[in-house]
Amino acid sequence: MTSISMAALSSQLLLGLVNGSFYAILSLGLAVIFGLLNVINFAHGALFMLGAIVTWMAMHYAGVNYWVMLIGAPVIVGILGVLIERLFLRWIYKIDHLYGLLLTLGLTLLIEGLLRSVYGVSGLAYDAPELLSGATDLGFMVLPNYRAWVVVASLTVCFATWYMIEKTRLGAYLRAGTENPRLVEAFGINVPRMVTLTYAFGAALAAFAGVLAAPVIQVSPLMGQNLIIVVFAVVVIGGMGSIMGAILTGLGLGLVEGLTKVFYPEASSTVVFMIMIIVLLIRPAGLFGKEK
Repeated sequence: MTSISMAALSSQLLLGLVNGSFYAILSLGLAVIFGLLNVINFAHGALFMLGAIVTWMAMHYAGVNYWVMLIGAPVIVGILGVLIERLFLRWIYKIDHLYGLLLTLGLTLLIEGLLRSVYGVSGLAYDAPELLSGATDLGFMVLPNYRAWVVVASLTVCFATWYMIEKTRLGAYLRAGTENPRLVEAFGINVPRMVTLTYAFGAALAAFAGVLAAPVIQVSPLMGQNLIIVVFAVVVIGGMGSIMGAILTGLGLGLVEGLTKVFYPEASSTVVFMIMIIVLLIRPAGLFGKEK
């Protein structure tokens, strides 16, 4: 085996951490929606893509900058999430998970098809904001400023979401509302509205990841397809519905993927799925999931 330089190892670990940050925030959105609403949301990849596309459209057609869209795109996609939940998902909560998966898969194909007919499948350029351009020399490696920002922003949003759901009264209402909605409604809380806002929040998390990804991954109507398959594997490994499991597993698997590219590049595209198989054989509920 050829020797690996510290610079090459560090750059691959950084790339793995950046990918892990995307995995973490996307799997977090999936975990929130499944854990609180019991819906396998296959539309998450399309919502991620919409965050990036809406950001590109705002810049290209209206000259709106990146910092405005970092908030604006999640709000817009969150509103779309409200419409999806109210028009479609509300009717399938009490039936088999398969119906939710098929419904959201159909919505994904519809959204991707419409945008592909307008923009095609070639990448749409979106530059990083000037404030985050360039790189910082750390001595052992050169750290691109934008990639450092992606990691910091993703981790901040992930752990803030975990704290809100696990440590606040609002989070307690959300968890209680999914387990015993009649009891929560007895306290004067509008559970259907809370459910709608939960799905909208999960959609907004996906869009936020899309905005972060726009300058890193070429913006395309198909950009969410390959990523969402890996993210579903991350959620399964961490444990369906586990908030902290989604965050830690996403980050960890991103680093594992980066190391695999250094030592055995041929396995880098499959290592996540190999880990998923091993985890399911040993612990079917996932690393952080609760055994029933």
